[in-house]
Amino acid sequence: MNDRVSTARRLVRAQPGLRLLAAAALMSGVLSACGGGGGGPDPVQIAEGKQIFRFDTFGDEQQWTGKLRMQEALSTVDPTTALSVGLKVDSEALPAAVVQGIQNGSIDLKSPATTLALLKLDAVVGVKGTVTNVGGKDTLTSVGITCALCHSTVDNSFAAGIGKRLDGWPNRDLNPGAIIALSPALTTAQKAVYNSWGKGMYDPRFNIDGKNKPAVIPPAFGLEGVHKITFTGDGDEIAYWNRYVAVTQMGALGSFSEPRLNLSITNGTVDLVTSKLPALQAYQLSIKAPAPPAGSFDVAAAGRGKAVFEGAGKCSTCHSGDQFTDANSVLHPPSDPVAEPETPSYASRSATRLYRTSPLRGVWQHAPYFHDGSAPTLEAVVATYNTKRSLGLTAAQMADLTQYLKSL
Repeated sequence: MNDRVSTARRLVRAQPGLRLLAAAALMSGVLSACGGGGGGPDPVQIAEGKQIFRFDTFGDEQQWTGKLRMQEALSTVDPTTALSVGLKVDSEALPAAVVQGIQNGSIDLKSPATTLALLKLDAVVGVKGTVTNVGGKDTLTSVGITCALCHSTVDNSFAAGIGKRLDGWPNRDLNPGAIIALSPALTTAQKAVYNSWGKGMYDPRFNIDGKNKPAVIPPAFGLEGVHKITFTGDGDEIAYWNRYVAVTQMGALGSFSEPRLNLSITNGTVDLVTSKLPALQAYQLSIKAPAPPAGSFDVAAAGRGKAVFEGAGKCSTCHSGDQFTDANSVLHPPSDPVAEPETPSYASRSATRLYRTSPLRGVWQHAPYFHDGSAPTLEAVVATYNTKRSLGLTAAQMADLTQYLKSL
């Protein structure tokens, strides 16, 4: 208990300091370039954004607690079950006694009480739970989610699903639909839709247009210099999509308006989103794409594959520049991506009705590929393009090109 209290005190001490420093920097004009340039990255703003990304719910408890009643569902979920649907545990948030208890088996990972203890420690990545003593028993009274739920994972350095945070890495183990379907407030038909999505998939339009076509959870790393963030390039900066997701998907207290979708949503009477967007974006832009693990690709083959990428494969036509995308200058019609045609068309449900070219830095990390996850591996990506674009690449060229993609 003393370890838990001291951990909580450190967090409480740290957060106000970050806010005060950020406010001072704002007054001095350092933060005037809130997400698209200016005097370079500000470490205070980035540190504040990191806290927001990991721990801020923007008041979305009004949805997850008030409407979906997820506190009732999660109170019955044990850590083993939670890990099986892709929830992650931050090992660095665990006191030594808890680490030892997990290792020696004295802490029961089959007990919902352990889940409550992990929530009290802020150790469940992307989930904020308020646990209070009710009648002498720990009770989960409130639940909210943060950006980190979908856009972070862990390095599994302690155990499967338990380790150090990897912010910006898409959690392709996460089954958001299965988690949402635990809500006692949903109908059987609604639960069936959510349960149909599967791991690593989420539909950010389903609750807007009622259509069911989930997309893979995208990475949030390697986005510096990329002005079209989503698969369909709806906004010109990350802050656009952060606001969309916060308000329309997470249920945050604030507003989002998009005339192209005839969409205007306001939750609550206060705005807990807008003031946090600059720092949040600054942190996300600071997250670099991860380098490929040593020995994960054939260096000589990758060298040959670069020539294929820039030549016979025609990849660099769209995957151009340092970011390997032409998204800053052009968006593409649905006839261009090889994942189309599809029903319903994912692009047709967006504000642009077009697709952007996905950046390729760190592409080795986030299988499956294409917005619909239809290519399980980079080998499958190359084979699909070769067939659908009639490129005529030989088996050797395809193998080399795959190795080049793995090297990015």
